[in-house]
Amino acid sequence: MARAIRIHETGGPEVMVMEEIAVPAPQAGMVTVANRAIGLNYIDTYHRSGSYPIPLPTGIGLEGAGVVTAVGEGVDLAIGDRVAYCSAGFGAYAEALNLPADRLVTLPDGIDFEQAAALMLKGQTAEYLLQRTYALKAGETCLFHAAAGGVGLVFGQWASSLGARVIGTVGSAAKAELALAHGYDHVINYRSENVLERVLEITGGEKLPVVYDGVGRDTFVTSLDCLRPRGLMVSFGNASGLPDPLDLQQLSVRGSLYLTRPTLFTYTATTAELRQSCADLFAKVLAGAVRVEIGQRYPLADIQQAHRDLEARNTTGSTIILP
Repeated sequence: MARAIRIHETGGPEVMVMEEIAVPAPQAGMVTVANRAIGLNYIDTYHRSGSYPIPLPTGIGLEGAGVVTAVGEGVDLAIGDRVAYCSAGFGAYAEALNLPADRLVTLPDGIDFEQAAALMLKGQTAEYLLQRTYALKAGETCLFHAAAGGVGLVFGQWASSLGARVIGTVGSAAKAELALAHGYDHVINYRSENVLERVLEITGGEKLPVVYDGVGRDTFVTSLDCLRPRGLMVSFGNASGLPDPLDLQQLSVRGSLYLTRPTLFTYTATTAELRQSCADLFAKVLAGAVRVEIGQRYPLADIQQAHRDLEARNTTGSTIILP
């Protein structure tokens, strides 16, 4: 038996309850992982609230790191292996769980459990955004919203290591300072500054080839306005809610813009893609180009408060849950 957080209905943080669950011997292709650290991500709040519907009742949480304690037939892992995951199914908010072996990655020396749990989903998101959704190049300028968040801090460092110029948006002076310490060349406080005006000021009147927007409703139109003709709008999250329905003519009148709505799960659909993405991420961390910023730690029993703090934007960097 293991303690786990489960939901039987969607709603606020209060729908998450602690239960004792059975962890049977793993079937073929599966392994049992004893979690040592669990990642908290904004997408978890979408699953909990029903914004992204999932079958109920269910476990919740996508990301964790731990030790393999049992193996099924036909797997390429062994008992004692240090592993991490972020796209292996629901149920990461647990002391232990069974997972498909082909959705796990082994941790290299130099990456600990807390780093991995804080990094996997956010780091792989940064990887696919700047390497594969739009291949950011040295000398290019981009805009990234929520620069002081978990994805934002990884993105800023990685983009800076490529020689790109990175503009970020934040909601406070403290978050601006944090973003500037993590690779951002310029930071705009959206509470006191006009984002488009500041972008044009920073660039000498030039609009941008790409905007990365994980905020959604509050920033969507501004993001479109910041793009040059044939620029790419990358809408990868809805932290402020879903954007209003888009009249496609708005892409035309702004200069034949492109719009994509990518997800990590599409970009790591195969085991090869998953493991290459992680290899690139771990290489950046081990080289010192990306450092992991863990801003908060909560015990598993305090998961409701962790969600409240995340949704209130009272967190910075990554948050981990300790089972």
